[in-house]
Amino acid sequence: MNYFDEFYAFINRYFSAGETETVKNQIKQSLASADWEKWNKLIKNLPDISPSAIDLLSDKIIIGKQSDTDSGTLDFLKNSLKQLMPWRKGPFELFGIFIDTEWRSDWKWNRLKDKIKPLEGKTVLDIGSGNGYFALKMLGAGAESVTGLDSYLLYTAQFLSVKKYLGNIPVWVIPLRFENFPLTHEIYDTVFSMGVLYHQKDPLNHLNNIHKLLKPGGELVLETLVINESYSNLLQPKGRYAKMRNVKNIPSISLLKEWLAENMYRDIRLIDVSKTTTGEQRKTEWMEYESFSDFLDPADRTKTIEGYPAPERAIVLAVK
Repeated sequence: MNYFDEFYAFINRYFSAGETETVKNQIKQSLASADWEKWNKLIKNLPDISPSAIDLLSDKIIIGKQSDTDSGTLDFLKNSLKQLMPWRKGPFELFGIFIDTEWRSDWKWNRLKDKIKPLEGKTVLDIGSGNGYFALKMLGAGAESVTGLDSYLLYTAQFLSVKKYLGNIPVWVIPLRFENFPLTHEIYDTVFSMGVLYHQKDPLNHLNNIHKLLKPGGELVLETLVINESYSNLLQPKGRYAKMRNVKNIPSISLLKEWLAENMYRDIRLIDVSKTTTGEQRKTEWMEYESFSDFLDPADRTKTIEGYPAPERAIVLAVK
């Protein structure tokens, strides 16, 4: 059974045959690209190396040691992984190869990991999962299974390049938009939506759709850009925000809590507010494009290049 068939078998436990078939067809459409053909071939040609150690709990996702293979094989592996750039979420270390990603995603994970409901034995959904860094952290925290959804196909390829050395694990990063996922069944104990809400034209609908997938008593872990109330209750940028094209709605924390309450969430808790810094998001060897320092006004680093307040992110927990 291949990777996608494993995922179909998982969702078939909960979805009707028709719903599963619809998901299959949408994924097939995503995979029908020259890029996927190229990346899939690259993944299949990655060297077979047995990792002597796996650590999903440290800040880096660590798979194997440098001593597990020879230097020539490691050079080939590194060159292959670089063909899947840019690497944005991480960091990872594969057989001593340090993938220094754009985001220090471990900082975000460390802000929330001890404050959320325990993931031990839980079914988890990770919306906007990227390359699966957080999904693997969730597995390391004891999750029974993790479904990651991200429409950007490269992230599925990156995840599969890492998963090759992890074997048969109940984690999937699927090239599918959350809006195209069936919303008719209460499947998940915990849903993560991190870095997604501010891209939504209708953020209340996003929160409502998550509510439909959560089991009663299940937890939403929501991380999003927020705007200080001294500036506005809701920022809807004209054009770009911090050079991002598709930022639609940045709420204040109080408005965000109102949205959650309107969608029948309870026990709403703010657990963190952090300003993004060049230590947490930056250009690296593995992500060579513009990054956070390029998104700010060079004359006033408290503002974006467009003149809006610089990015600030909040993490809020809520229960169905």
